[in-house]
Amino acid sequence: MVATGANSIYSGSIQRIGVTSGAMKRAAAILSIIAIGAALPGIADAQGRGRGGDRDRDRGERSEQDRARGGVRQGSMVPLERVIPHLNRRTPGQMVDTRVQERGGQTVYRVRWRSADGRGIDYLVDAATGRIVGVVGE
Repeated sequence: MVATGANSIYSGSIQRIGVTSGAMKRAAAILSIIAIGAALPGIADAQGRGRGGDRDRDRGERSEQDRARGGVRQGSMVPLERVIPHLNRRTPGQMVDTRVQERGGQTVYRVRWRSADGRGIDYLVDAATGRIVGVVGE
């Protein structure tokens, strides 16, 4: 029984608190986020990423970069800053990607190049001298 009157702690009718509105919506949103987060690793694996795929490749790229920096500091490799302008004079365009590789006991930069007219060219550049030792796609 609900008491009404001046001395009552309740005045008027008791209002129903909307538990299903705000609290339930927040709970549903949180559960949705958790479910999506739990599904992401499976989606990444299905796409060939995640669980080391990208991280392993990133580590490989970092080790190539570290190796190139070390070689430049020691003077055994020329910096790419000297190689790229030479390639641009030979074939106007821009660098797309660069890797450090061993070919026949020789350390080379493999520079993927996009010419101004859209052709893709791979230059193999002797990392010690900066001379072009191979070209694919010219």
